[in-house]
Amino acid sequence: MRLSVFTVDDQPQTPETHTPRGLHLFRRMQHNRSMIDHLSIQCSDVDASAQFYDAVLAPLGGHRIMDFGEVIGYGTEAPTFWLGVHATGEGFRESHIAFQSPSRDAVNAFFDAAVAGGAEILHEPRVWPEYHESYYGVFVRDPDGNNVEAVCHVPS
Repeated sequence: MRLSVFTVDDQPQTPETHTPRGLHLFRRMQHNRSMIDHLSIQCSDVDASAQFYDAVLAPLGGHRIMDFGEVIGYGTEAPTFWLGVHATGEGFRESHIAFQSPSRDAVNAFFDAAVAGGAEILHEPRVWPEYHESYYGVFVRDPDGNNVEAVCHVPS
């Protein structure tokens, strides 16, 4: 049973969604059912790349949503495309690929399957409150060395 704190547009809200950011992300997840949650690429010059993406994404309705200096998130409502510093390997640019999960149990099953297949564990499943209060994710490496994530945004 979930305790409703208040309603917005006649929609009951749980304690995890009563903040404006939590409510926004919770509503986004009710409507966003795509397989890819977000994509991150490494850049040799983040400032030059940011100037380019600022320009080319604006006509599409995209803009900077989060900016941590060397890491920038773009999207229309939530950051789904990220730029970061080229920090690993020579000639290899590690990709970060996040797959949206329908539940925390599915995130855990993703982790179990990755471990069973011998994947390197980057971060075991846990809540990442620095992203938002319901962000539950796990990070592993694929056979090529990319950072692959399973993420669930639904409150527990």
